[in-house]
Amino acid sequence: MLENALTRLDGALAQLEAAARRRVEAERGRANLETELALMQDDRARLAADLDGATARLGDVETAAADVDQRLQRAMNVIGTVIERAQADADPQDSEEAGPDDHELSYPEPAEAGTGPREH
Repeated sequence: MLENALTRLDGALAQLEAAARRRVEAERGRANLETELALMQDDRARLAADLDGATARLGDVETAAADVDQRLQRAMNVIGTVIERAQADADPQDSEEAGPDDHELSYPEPAEAGTGPREH
């Protein structure tokens, strides 16, 4: 009878040890998951900050592109005016036959407020 009780006690201790090992492993797994979650949250915060910075830079680039577009439009208008004048000066006999209104020069449209050349 004592032998039987010792065998049962041995079995119960083995089950207790196995349950303790499983519990320790589960806790390690949980700690690993919590560590992974913390790393992912850090990555998310870093990526959000990078995205905010990229969005701000994109806005700056779009503003610069609009400024360049306006400057190019003004430059093309001025170049067109110069070409018209050069053609009129190169062909004076055509200008004698044409009326005075035929050689009106077009000037660039006035720039919008704040879009003129920047002083550095």
